[in-house]
Amino acid sequence: MYPPLFKIRENGYFGFINTDGEIVIEPQFLEVSEFQNGFSSVQLNGQRALLDAAGRLYVRRLYRSIGIFKEGIARAQVVHAWGFIDAHGREVVAAIFDEAGDFSDGLAAVKTEGSAGFIDIKGNFAINPIFTGTGDFRGGLAPAGINGLWGFINTAGQVVIEPHWDAAFAFQRDVAVVVQNGRWGLINRAGKEIVQPQFDFVKGHVQGDFFDGMALAFRAGKFGFVGQDGSMAIEPTFDMAGDFGEGLALVEINGAFGYIDKLGKLVIMPKFEDAGVFSEGLAQVRSNGKWGFIDTAGKINIPAVFDVALPFQNGLARTVSAGKWRYINRDQQVVWDEK
Repeated sequence: MYPPLFKIRENGYFGFINTDGEIVIEPQFLEVSEFQNGFSSVQLNGQRALLDAAGRLYVRRLYRSIGIFKEGIARAQVVHAWGFIDAHGREVVAAIFDEAGDFSDGLAAVKTEGSAGFIDIKGNFAINPIFTGTGDFRGGLAPAGINGLWGFINTAGQVVIEPHWDAAFAFQRDVAVVVQNGRWGLINRAGKEIVQPQFDFVKGHVQGDFFDGMALAFRAGKFGFVGQDGSMAIEPTFDMAGDFGEGLALVEINGAFGYIDKLGKLVIMPKFEDAGVFSEGLAQVRSNGKWGFIDTAGKINIPAVFDVALPFQNGLARTVSAGKWRYINRDQQVVWDEK
């Protein structure tokens, strides 16, 4: 488990602090990504270099893009081709693929010359590129396109759920999103449609991703929620809704924002101008043009005094006032302030 690091900004340069507000990596980079799974990437001469949690920069080769480390390696792009690097920035799988996904279940989806398959961690094809498209393995199954239709294969490359849908996505526990005629539904691991494709896709919203066991569902111009068991947990009745977090989801009613529970009951009345997802017991809300935080009972925990407020993560939240970054803890104490 990697200790959390938080991105900071000073005089136009970026670095990182720890949870105590101590500078771990001095602000010295023009652009950095957030730390994930122990690594960040920084911009150097218009390219990306790998940065680890000790502040070590690996520049033996620069990349156009560096992904998130999964199963010990990360995908990396050289010009237009994709390969994989290890924790020291060494290229362990040559950048020869047109597309590449993250490793999961020991395999990574790749595409070359218009065909998709899966490679192992050494870069060898474990499943030959005979598909029109693929997705990540989750629990031994991955979506795969065959002759324009999508089904699912196992790690031996055998079709176990026959191609039937226009598109399919990786399993989330025991359900997967499938698409038919522009609408999505859910199947189980036996390939049975437990929710027939009926929900519309909405631009700018993520459809079919489960958070806290619930997925946003949009039908006939309204938002509701589908449970991970395939039940229509909350009928589509809301003008707008956000993902569930810690048992509560943001909804909009008559232009104001409040929160419902998993039964669809309104537990925090809609009285905010805007709001976010609950994280670590708090959610950011906007009142009179400023942002603060409420607890799960709807009580103001941190007054609305910020121009911008991001969710709490690992005990800290980044806020912005008068253009300056500031990290605060749940006790409203300032842990770090941009000078």
